[in-house]
Amino acid sequence: MRIAIVGGGAAAVGLLDALAVGGARMEAGEVTVFEPSAHLWRGRPYGPDLDSVLVNAPPAIMSIRHQDGGHYASWLGPERAAAHLDELLGQPLVPRGLYGEYLADAAEAALAALRRRGWRTRVVAARVVAAARSGGAQVTLRTEDGHHHRADRVVLCIGRGTPQDHYGLDGAAGFVDDPYPLAHTLGRIPAGAHVAVIGSGLTAVDAVVSLAARGHAGRITLVSRSGMLPHVWQRPLGHRPVHLTVGRVEELCREHGGLTLDDLAGLLRAELAETGEDFARFTAELLSAGSEEPVRRLRRQLAAVDDPGIGRRVLQEAAHTVGPYAWRLLPEADRERLRAHFRLATSLASPMVPVNAAVLLRLFEDGQLTMVAGVRKIEAVEGGFRVLGDTGELDADAVVNAVNPPPQALPRAAEPLVTSLLDDGLAALHPAGGLVPADPRLHVVGDLAGGGPFITSSIPGVAAAGARAAVALAASRNG
Repeated sequence: MRIAIVGGGAAAVGLLDALAVGGARMEAGEVTVFEPSAHLWRGRPYGPDLDSVLVNAPPAIMSIRHQDGGHYASWLGPERAAAHLDELLGQPLVPRGLYGEYLADAAEAALAALRRRGWRTRVVAARVVAAARSGGAQVTLRTEDGHHHRADRVVLCIGRGTPQDHYGLDGAAGFVDDPYPLAHTLGRIPAGAHVAVIGSGLTAVDAVVSLAARGHAGRITLVSRSGMLPHVWQRPLGHRPVHLTVGRVEELCREHGGLTLDDLAGLLRAELAETGEDFARFTAELLSAGSEEPVRRLRRQLAAVDDPGIGRRVLQEAAHTVGPYAWRLLPEADRERLRAHFRLATSLASPMVPVNAAVLLRLFEDGQLTMVAGVRKIEAVEGGFRVLGDTGELDADAVVNAVNPPPQALPRAAEPLVTSLLDDGLAALHPAGGLVPADPRLHVVGDLAGGGPFITSSIPGVAAAGARAAVALAASRNG
């Protein structure tokens, strides 16, 4: 079997690792990875960058090997772990560039393991721009250099999209359309400039923390529609859910003939009852995020890093383990109820690490950092930019677009390929966004996969999807 993997980021690494570890029964074939980036295996998030750009999660959930939470921690080792310890979290948090080295090592180890079993492996440093069914049961891929490559199975491992230019600022002097790598983009901003950072999620946090790390002396303003900062990670407790699990969701689905949001809430209620926590109080605290003053909430959450309550910890884990499975079982009305809380869900499922939260709080308290919510318009004016929000106007010298791309967003560079897949009938657009295979020769792994949850895929989600794709490839080969 010839397998073509389009994209060479974290999703491809998870797939290769799953093939190497779990595909021992597959007859040896050929794997070709197509990736034009110079930063192979790292994708957009984990390329070389400033040391202030940290991995936003503890090691236990950053393993690219599905169901092996110690894989990344083992690679990290005690010396590197100690050198990058976040004392507030009690966990090592490394720069993302270093995590990119882990992904690269995992990919190369997987390819070596496949070669030892007789597989042929190669990496083609070119972008795939078209795909079409060819004679027999194969698919022909065309790269931008005009070469054609045939494959029996094609796996799209295309990463996330880039930030959307909501305010039409592209081309304006002083506008940073895509902040990464921050080592490059922030160097263009004068040290005394007033910087408006669009967004208030993890990318915006990266931008603010990195400006501070570079010694930026000017004002920094977070400008967004919601004004909601990410939650703050709490110290891991080692608690293992017994109710809010995939197994219990499967049982409920069999018993009730389906699954509802109320069923999931009941599982969370039972989980909290195990430790004597009040469900109503917990949910009320969550829902207050949209109205509580952001700095006050940040200060409160930073002080609660050691809080023994399991509520947020359980929900954060469930969002990336139970969530992708349960989402496909929920009726559309319940999905809409969840989508209405998109910003809150994103804030909870993708918290900021305490070391970054502490930097933000210090900048807020020193007066260098401010937050403006309810932003309606940002326009380029002579000498800079004008931000119009619910509380009035402010002027800025530079604007950094730190809006997180929505889940299932299509990267601009992949548009020609996706168009050809749709035209040839190999794939179809999902009504809620993303791409779904319309032919058994195509698989989609990662954030582009249609029909998934409304929050962005995490490393555990990507690793799980890679493992599922490896199982499907083995079944098609052995079948």
